[in-house]
Amino acid sequence: MAAAGSATRCVGFVGAGRMAGAIAQGLIRAGKVEAQHIVASAPTDRNLCHFQALGCQTTHSNQEVLQSCLLVIFATKPHILPAVVAEVAPVVTAEHILVSVAAGVSLSTLEELLPPNTRVLRVLPNLPCVVQEGAIVMARGRHVGSSETKLLQHLLEACGRCEEVPEAYVDIHTGLSGSGVAFVCAFSEALAEGAVKMGMPSSLAHRIAAQTLLGTAKMLLHEGQHPAQLRSDVCTPGGTTIYGLHALEQGGLRAATMSAVEAATCRARELSRK
Repeated sequence: MAAAGSATRCVGFVGAGRMAGAIAQGLIRAGKVEAQHIVASAPTDRNLCHFQALGCQTTHSNQEVLQSCLLVIFATKPHILPAVVAEVAPVVTAEHILVSVAAGVSLSTLEELLPPNTRVLRVLPNLPCVVQEGAIVMARGRHVGSSETKLLQHLLEACGRCEEVPEAYVDIHTGLSGSGVAFVCAFSEALAEGAVKMGMPSSLAHRIAAQTLLGTAKMLLHEGQHPAQLRSDVCTPGGTTIYGLHALEQGGLRAATMSAVEAATCRARELSRK
């Protein structure tokens, strides 16, 4: 395991599932943390093999991760997180920075399970973190300062775009960006199927649809344009695009999408209360 003196350079993971692996891979690829300075724990070797393939250190002891690292990311399933936090609480010190990526477990719940004044943050990534293009929000606990927040943001930018938000926005982020991945996939699929209906081969249509989404997203982010402006730029009077947009409006795309985000957010809030 990591020597005590190197703990400040180490990042620990309690839980070694897909999201934990994606974050670790992003940190390594971006050169933010060396693989040998990442320590991951899980009950069995099934998930740890991915970390081992990256060159990281692994263990079956959650407490050992905290004894080796001062920055520790908890990436367990939400329903077992409180028990895991209670298990490691005896080895938590004032120097630790603890980060939860579990949906539905509030900062106040985590702070109650840990020693007084423990520095805790919540982070909610989404699936595109796997390809280092995630949309990530983080919320700080009562005892976290700006320096810890900036450190975590600097690290997580290896996995995509990271924004600090009030904790009240975390469930909205679930509806917008966590569930939003599925909403975008549904639209991409429908876009491609429209081309298939008009005679284009399916595989080609799906590739072009995905590339259209990628290119549009890059334009919105890099140029800072509002979507309405970019949409207007594509429309010419009496042209193809305005006819297509009219069809989308007739189908209720805008209202249906807003309702989808609302429904997913309400479900996230419901699960949080449980």
